[in-house]
Amino acid sequence: MIFNTFLFLKGISASTEEKLWSLGIQDWECFLAARTIPGISQKRKQAFNACIKEAKHNLYSGNIEYFTGRLPAVEHWRLYPFFKTEAVFLDIETSGVEGDAYITVIGLYDGERTKTMIKGVNLDPGILKKELQRYKMIVSFNGSAFDLPYIEKRFPELLPKALHMDLRHLCARMGLKGGLKQVERELGIKRTNPIVERLYGGDALTLWKMFRATGDEYYLHLLVEYNEEDCVNLQIIAEKIMKKIQTNFYELNGSMLPLACSSSR
Repeated sequence: MIFNTFLFLKGISASTEEKLWSLGIQDWECFLAARTIPGISQKRKQAFNACIKEAKHNLYSGNIEYFTGRLPAVEHWRLYPFFKTEAVFLDIETSGVEGDAYITVIGLYDGERTKTMIKGVNLDPGILKKELQRYKMIVSFNGSAFDLPYIEKRFPELLPKALHMDLRHLCARMGLKGGLKQVERELGIKRTNPIVERLYGGDALTLWKMFRATGDEYYLHLLVEYNEEDCVNLQIIAEKIMKKIQTNFYELNGSMLPLACSSSR
C-alpha cells in the first residue's frame, strides 16, 4: 500500500496520483523505471526519483518520523502492512464528554495480549507513556476525533510521535459507516460473551457508574471485557479492511499495470 502512493512527493495531489495510476505508474518501482512521465518534467522526475529512494531507505530503516512529516495523516494507514507488528490497538472509556470528565479505562492490544489501565487501580500516566513509546503505530476507531485528543487533553505530552490509523475513516472509504459495533456486524465479527455483545458505548459509562456506586467488581469486569474486545476487534477489522482495499485497488487498476512494474505488489 505505501508503495502505491506518491502523496509524500512535493506538489503531488490526490488527482495527480490517480492520473499516475491511470498511466500504469502504480508503485514506486514503476515510477523509477519510467524514462518519462507525461506532465512531469525531467528535472522534477529526477528530484522525485531521489525522494522515492530516500523514502525507501527510511521505510526499511523504520524511520516513521520521515513519513509523519510528509505523508498526510489520513494516509498513514498505508504503512500498516509494513509496521503492523509494531502497532498497538487502542481504545478508551470515559466518564463522559463534559469538561470535568475523565478517562476510566485505557485498553491496549499488541496483537498478542491486552493491557488494561483503570482509573484508581493502575492507570499511571508515566507507565502509559513508556508503554506507548514501544510502538510505531497507533490504531483506533474514531481516535483522531475522540481517543487521542481526549488523552492529550488529560495527559499533555504523553502521546508519542507515532503513525496513527483511524479505522473509522478507512471503513467509511469502503462504504462501512457507523460506529464500531455497526462495522463489526457488517464484517461478521461477533463477541464471545453474549452480554458484552449487546453492549454499546453508552453502556460502558453505565457500567462504570454502577461499579463506582456499588463497589461490585462484576460491573468493572464487564467494562474491562467490553474494552478488551474493542481493542482485539480493531486488529480484526484492520486486517479485513486492508484486504478489501488491496483487492479493490488491483481490480480497478491491475489491468493497466505493466508486468515489469509488478514487483511491489
